[in-house]
Order: sequence, then structure tokens, then C-alpha cells
Amino acid sequence: MFDFPRLEAAMRRRVPMDRLPHVYGVVETALDLARKYGGDPDRVRAAALMHDYAKALPPEELLSLGRRFGLIIDLAEEENPELLHGSVGAALLEEEGLITDPEVLSAIRWHTTGTPGMSLLDQIIWLADLIEPTRRFPGVEEIRAAAWKDLSLGMLTGLDHTLTYLIRTGRRIHLKTVETRNWLLSRVQSAGQAAPSPARV
Repeated sequence: MFDFPRLEAAMRRRVPMDRLPHVYGVVETALDLARKYGGDPDRVRAAALMHDYAKALPPEELLSLGRRFGLIIDLAEEENPELLHGSVGAALLEEEGLITDPEVLSAIRWHTTGTPGMSLLDQIIWLADLIEPTRRFPGVEEIRAAAWKDLSLGMLTGLDHTLTYLIRTGRRIHLKTVETRNWLLSRVQSAGQAAPSPARV
């Protein structure tokens, strides 16, 4: 289904050398999560390997491509074009014929902002990107623990930390991120689970 040598070669042409440990950490973590929660290993590997395909593009190029592909949906992307790297990466991969699988493209597109109704694959890639082994930030161990307990709880915990950081640093919050957090909160509560303790801003 996927030509992994071709994908990896394309990824390594675009991703800086110092970013590769993160990419391979996401692949490793995503496959571990897939083994626990039942994700398709080939789709998981493809999405994880290519999730940062557009990460190294300059902000002005991300904005230009975002406009060309019709991807800009929130003022936060205009202010912080780095938020576009997932959606631009997915669009480039499809345009270049490297990936055509809609599930994989969705996971790549939404791995930064999230979106309500995320699939299992979407959630695995979003979480793996946040908790892979090279990540070092306050609260990451709490998110890792939640992720291995329940996928949606892990995402909700991660989003709460992300939103707290964005508020603390005075940044605009992408509407999709807020919508995703509320969607996940409903899922966790309907499953009878306790939501994460409120983080202190």
C-alpha cells in the first residue's frame, strides 16, 4: 500500500537532520499506541513518518501554500503560519503523489490543531507527536501516563496542557483546538471517566 523507502527518502530531503530523532520517535510511539489501541500499522507508520513534511518551510511559504490550497481557516494561522505545516504537508504529499490515502492525509493534516471527530489514526498521530521520547516539557509524563490509560483521555490531557501554555504566553488559540478539546471532554465524560485536573495558568 505504501512505498516506505520512497516516503522516507522524500521525508529526509525536506526534514532537517536535527529533526529526524523527533520524526523517528513519533514513528516508534505511534506504532506502540497502535499496538495497544488497534490502529492499522502501515497507515500509522506512513502518517508518523511524513507528519512533519512541511515543518521546515519558512513562514511566508507556509502562508503562500496555505492560500493556494485554500487551507487557511483561522486568524491564528495568519499570526502563526507554523500551525499550517500539517495541512500544507498533507496537501503537498497528495499533490506530489506520495500519499493518496485519505485517512493518512487526515492524520497529517490535523496533527497540530486537532479537529472534532478525529479518527483513531488522527488521535494516535496527534498524541505520538506530543509524547515521543525526545519531548521534554513540564507535564509530559502526566500526558504519557494518560495516553496509556485511554487514548481520548491522553489527548484531552495534552490539549489542556497546550491550551494552558497558549494562555500563559498570550497567544491566539486556534478555534479547531478549542473545538477538539470540548469534543474530547464530552467523550471522556460520556465514558464515565474523570476529566484531567485543571491546570494552573
